[in-house]
Amino acid sequence: MKILLLSCLAFLGTLVTAANAEDTTPMSNEVAVIKTSEGDIVIQFWSDVAPKTVENFEKLAKQGFYNGTAFHRIIKGFMIQGGDPLTKDAKQEARWGTGGPGYQIKAEFNSHSHQRGVISMARSNDPDSAGSQFFIVLGDASFLDGKYTAFGKVIKGDDVVGKIGDTPVARGDGGEASKPTKRIEVKSIDIVPADSVK
Repeated sequence: MKILLLSCLAFLGTLVTAANAEDTTPMSNEVAVIKTSEGDIVIQFWSDVAPKTVENFEKLAKQGFYNGTAFHRIIKGFMIQGGDPLTKDAKQEARWGTGGPGYQIKAEFNSHSHQRGVISMARSNDPDSAGSQFFIVLGDASFLDGKYTAFGKVIKGDDVVGKIGDTPVARGDGGEASKPTKRIEVKSIDIVPADSVK
């Protein structure tokens, strides 16, 4: 009986350890280096829970899709949003926030909570309408959990995220106070081996 009990306890301990390892260890051995006009941000991917989202983001980054875009929407204490190709053209400013890659991807909602530093896919009312736009959370935004696809987190450059989040904003055409008063450019997003980032 004691041996059975000890075996059960050992098995449970293994399950807990495996579960904890699964929660903290992403499957991707690549990271994204987002080079902005304010500094660099490094993103660790959660390809174990959002594989198609990570694959799409990496594909677009490798194609240079994000180069020259801007963080067009900033809500202090909440999030910074970018990834719209229309932000490359100042003449398209009235349409900023509506651009994408020409296709949409399916949502991959998961158990990761939207806390500071989490990167997630922006979308319209349709859960399966994300394409290229993303946002990085500035604080507790757990009310988004299960509604938006979180696919990674900032592992370096939190100060840069904070600096961008503190950019002064004005009211946009829709009345929301989220339009940056200066351009915060995404110069490039490079996908590199995780061990190459110190």
